[in-house]
Amino acid sequence: MSESILVNRTRFTSSLKNELAKELDLLAQKTRIPKSRLLDEAVEDLLRKYK
Repeated sequence: MSESILVNRTRFTSSLKNELAKELDLLAQKTRIPKSRLLDEAVEDLLRKYK
């Protein structure tokens, strides 16, 4: 099986509360924005909050 090469991204594994995962799925469908981009935005906001 070939592994995809990520140049500008880092793969990591995590988990979400079931309710958050469902809401994220719905938001991604509604906005047509990939979940990875939504998560980037959320992490950026969180880092800004705690600087």
